[in-house]
Amino acid sequence: MTAEPPYLRIAGEIRSRIASGELRPGDRVPSTRRITQDWGVAMATATKALAALNQEGLVRAVPGVGTVVAESGRDRATAHGRQLSRERIIRTAIALVDEEGLAALSMRRIATELSTSTMALYRHVPSKGELVRLMSEAVFGDGPPGPRPTGWRQLLEREARWLWKQYEQHPWLARAMAHLTRPMASPNAMHYLERVLSALTGLGLTPKQMLHIHLTVLGYAQGVAMAVELEFQARQDSGMSATEWMTSMEPRMDAIQTTAAYPVLSTLFEGEEDFELDLDTLFEFGLARVLDGVEVLVAG
Repeated sequence: MTAEPPYLRIAGEIRSRIASGELRPGDRVPSTRRITQDWGVAMATATKALAALNQEGLVRAVPGVGTVVAESGRDRATAHGRQLSRERIIRTAIALVDEEGLAALSMRRIATELSTSTMALYRHVPSKGELVRLMSEAVFGDGPPGPRPTGWRQLLEREARWLWKQYEQHPWLARAMAHLTRPMASPNAMHYLERVLSALTGLGLTPKQMLHIHLTVLGYAQGVAMAVELEFQARQDSGMSATEWMTSMEPRMDAIQTTAAYPVLSTLFEGEEDFELDLDTLFEFGLARVLDGVEVLVAG
């Protein structure tokens, strides 16, 4: 994890003194010169520390006097220490992104949702990238419920379906964790990997084969789950559900299919049975085919 910037650490120490009553409304807070001496930092760092406190409304500049604790400074500092936490920031971020998508996430937006300053967030989460990692970690916190099944295929099915459920509930998750070659340092995600590998233990597979099976199942689930996020975004952009969009496209699709350029495709839609794409059905179909392949490998 990225170390906390010095100016935020200094601002936090002064904030604690305000919250405890050591510094009261109207009292002068350490000047930039005093901060450079007491904390051994550069003048620019001292200036940023006071600016952070000012942005939070804890202090104000008084001409001819210096920077003093604002009238509501102690109440704000106390409320900050009591209410703001990393867990609350993560919960707020997950709720926001579940509703509006990953593109809506920013430290400024989360600060607005929590009625605090952006600077205050950085004391708990050092960057947006780290926040996304913590959000993914929180989602992976709980494994599949119920008793552990017997048989490697049943175990892999349970893990893959649990993973798919997380992707359905949190459409942003597949993209946030899409880097197979650059995985996040996530203890909870590693628990998922451990469960998958334990299902494959004792089958005569090599370590390389076990890892490739894990990455194949994971990559398949992520690939289909990307369609969940794309549909989520398309619905936001168009205001139409997938069914409504397909209905609007029917005249154009009918015109294309009646041409001689697509004879096989046209034949598929000549019968009475209508085809309606359902991602859950597609996921189950593909998962079964992937595990059929694994079963051939295990049997061999």
